[in-house]
Amino acid sequence: MEYRKLGESDLELSVITFGAWAAGGWMWGQTERSEAIKAIRSSYDHGVTSIDTAPIYGQGTSEEIVGEAIKGISRDNVQILTKFGLRWDLPKGEFYFNSKDNDGQEIDIYKFSSKESIIEECENSLKRLGTDYIDLYQIHWADPTTPISETFEAVERLIEQGKVRYAGVCNYDREQMAEAEKTLKLVSNQIPFSMVNKGIEDQTVPYCIENLKSILAYSPLERGLLTGKITTDYQFQEGDHRASHPRFQSEFVEKTNHFLNQIKPIAEKHGASLAQLVLKWTVERPGITIALAGARNADQAISNARAADIKLSDEDIYKINHHLDQLVLD
Repeated sequence: MEYRKLGESDLELSVITFGAWAAGGWMWGQTERSEAIKAIRSSYDHGVTSIDTAPIYGQGTSEEIVGEAIKGISRDNVQILTKFGLRWDLPKGEFYFNSKDNDGQEIDIYKFSSKESIIEECENSLKRLGTDYIDLYQIHWADPTTPISETFEAVERLIEQGKVRYAGVCNYDREQMAEAEKTLKLVSNQIPFSMVNKGIEDQTVPYCIENLKSILAYSPLERGLLTGKITTDYQFQEGDHRASHPRFQSEFVEKTNHFLNQIKPIAEKHGASLAQLVLKWTVERPGITIALAGARNADQAISNARAADIKLSDEDIYKINHHLDQLVLD
């Protein structure tokens, strides 16, 4: 496993970080709790020391699972990344969307990041995680109803109290990052990036490179699309948000799979799966520091972890990029 520091901090993460959204079950169809715990522990056994979660993932379930999974592991040997700013239990801020919880009950989700709300969220997260500090605390989505300065003044207080080590953002553009930095130094931006979703390379990646901020790429496998296991007639579980997602409709899947078949020989040459090849390509992309990869079971988790061990040559990367440049998805 390779480890990289975030920004100018001394916080070092495994280049493949465990993404615990699916572990919480919410919007992915049900996930077996015991299997999710085994997945996290298996990841750790194979060098994945960093875990990214959020309160909204299963409305606390994901954080609880992470807390249970890290019991018995020295806290200094694991890095916990969680978030704030999406409330399902407090109808304040900007309405985001309506969903259903893991019990099938309707919930309304709001973007809300006031000072008081953040302090409350942090306390709740610490309890669910079973820890007394969070390594990286990230705003999940920008809240237009709260000044950015107020939001990061709250995070600054948490850092001063020792409850948070470093501050990061998710889904921020360059202007929002610059505004946040007027209050508090950021180390990272967690943002979607994949072979079929490279839009951040226009502005956000250059900004982060220039200002020494790390990028944590989420959905590098495009929610499973880039594993090569999704077919045009794939049947999703009830409650799986991908069933209606534009990138999982037949035409998009067909074009993506044609591209994956073109790069499959490169994966086979390295004795790797397509998913492993895609993850390794992601962390070799300029400006990308970490790739978040989710897993529902131990086998998936181990496979993701082993992606870090692949050695891609310049020629391999050139060939992948050549085929990617020919991929027209619009």
